Amino acid sequence: MKVLFICVENSCRSQIAEGFARQLGLDAYSAGVKSGSGVNADAVTVMTEAGIDITKQYSKAIDYDRLPEYDAVISMCSVKTADFCPSTFIGTQANWNIEDPNGQSIEVFRRVRDEIRDKVQELAKSKVSTQGIRRAIRRS
Repeated sequence: MKVLFICVENSCRSQIAEGFARQLGLDAYSAGVKSGSGVNADAVTVMTEAGIDITKQYSKAIDYDRLPEYDAVISMCSVKTADFCPSTFIGTQANWNIEDPNGQSIEVFRRVRDEIRDKVQELAKSKVSTQGIRRAIRRS
């Protein structure tokens, strides 16, 4: 399954999701409505704690021409970031409504990491069939 995780600047949430998804064998990518200045250092730290290295990942903007290539497009946007990253744009199949940890404590980053991990694991379990993927996305 080829999946795209999106958030505002592609520096925290979508990067974390990409890391977990790749570890679970998904063909995963991440992007932002706009490109940030890089992967957030706290995101790198909490992923390292989870045994996943995302230091080679980088911040990038959505390539709208490539969107049809994905089996699933998942927004990571929260209510607070909806003005910048609305869950209904570009044919997003699901919005996981995950808090943006940027600028918050490492404890918030850990909580967000664990929430993303659980959702990505559920998505990975459902990759056997397109129907299973669509069901897992809708439950999120």
